[in-house]
Amino acid sequence: MLRLTTLILLLCALAFASVASADDPPVTVPTVDYGPPVLVPSPVPPLVLPKPAPAPLPLGTRAVKYARHLLGIPYRYGGNTPASGFDCSGFVRYVYEHVGVALPRDSYAQFDTGHRIARGALKPGDLVFFNGAGHVGIYVGKDEFIHAPHTGTVVQISSLDGWYARGFDGARRVAS
Repeated sequence: MLRLTTLILLLCALAFASVASADDPPVTVPTVDYGPPVLVPSPVPPLVLPKPAPAPLPLGTRAVKYARHLLGIPYRYGGNTPASGFDCSGFVRYVYEHVGVALPRDSYAQFDTGHRIARGALKPGDLVFFNGAGHVGIYVGKDEFIHAPHTGTVVQISSLDGWYARGFDGARRVAS
């Protein structure tokens, strides 16, 4: 059936071709005058401004942020890495080394570093000292500090109030 339909179409095309000859006048198509061309502006995409880069965090805030990642690391006398554990001054030194500040290894030498800060002026990242500068931690804000307290504990956050308030010796700002 398909072959018959194809044959009929082919015969019709041949018949139509034989009717039109070269002597026939060309077929003209009427033209329409639409007037001068109208320019349509292309749509302009909205101006998209790049987002401003976030302001870099202050050094002390970066130190606190990094120190929080070390919560739970066991205390170890003389320890100064997460793998070996931390004592208080090893912890402080390790954190500040991570943010690009070199500090002495022991808390007594750290106490002589930076600028003296009153307790009421503490900012995150300030070093806080206790018990004759024999213990050091990093102030995190809201009267709390992060430190490696003593054998049998882990890096933790403690309050400056209560027990630690009695032994508070001062604070130093080593980051601006």
